[in-house]
Amino acid sequence: MSSDAITKPRTETKPKVARPPLHKVILVNDDFTPRDFVVRVLKAEFRITADQAYRIMITAHTKGSCVVAVFIQEIAETKAKRATEMARNEGYPLLFTTEPED
Repeated sequence: MSSDAITKPRTETKPKVARPPLHKVILVNDDFTPRDFVVRVLKAEFRITADQAYRIMITAHTKGSCVVAVFIQEIAETKAKRATEMARNEGYPLLFTTEPED
């Protein structure tokens, strides 16, 4: 019993799902917000260690700004807003912004 049928492997075409664009959360330096408060906000909102928070704060202090973390846009904007509001609630001008990652 011979079969002349050629069996082709099934090829499923899976649609490629585009990854959502990433956004950076940026800490902007100011000369009024106490360093220990900046570290506290970074630890609370971004769930990082005191050492990581201190290094981010010092980098922003010396360079004017520093990338804190990278998230999808919605999360980045929410975290930046919440961190900025924490500072405003204490009367500090501390600012977190977001921008698209290159």
